[in-house]
Amino acid sequence: MIHRSRKSLLCLAALLASMFATSQVASAPATLNPVLYLTGIETYSAGGKQFIRYKYDVLNKDAYPLEMFAPAPNLPPCGANTKASRTWVDIYQQNGKRLYGFCALAKPADLRQIWFALEEGVIPPSYVYIELTDRQTNTKYRSNLAETTP
Repeated sequence: MIHRSRKSLLCLAALLASMFATSQVASAPATLNPVLYLTGIETYSAGGKQFIRYKYDVLNKDAYPLEMFAPAPNLPPCGANTKASRTWVDIYQQNGKRLYGFCALAKPADLRQIWFALEEGVIPPSYVYIELTDRQTNTKYRSNLAETTP
């Protein structure tokens, strides 16, 4: 019970802190920085190896306008995907090393299903954060640090 209260307080503190954040570009929508939290971990197999997937959600995902996740064929593609979304999401460990990214989320609600994976036996970073990059306005929205352990 105490552990859940601590997480609730951390989420509330991160939400309040993000409410006071400002965007980097004046033409960008007045949007909050994302409030990231761990929803769970799971093991899976791929290519004959075992992995651990760290799953996250963004508490304030509903604050982002739908158009931020619209297909953006006028912007550079994501590999072969010429209809990649306007906003890309990257997951970083606390020291800034990129772990994984998403370039085709279709709506803000898709932020509830972001994740990164590490091969089983690899020690995860203690904390991660995400950056939402609105490629149309050249604005980045950085989240709080979120734990990698439940």
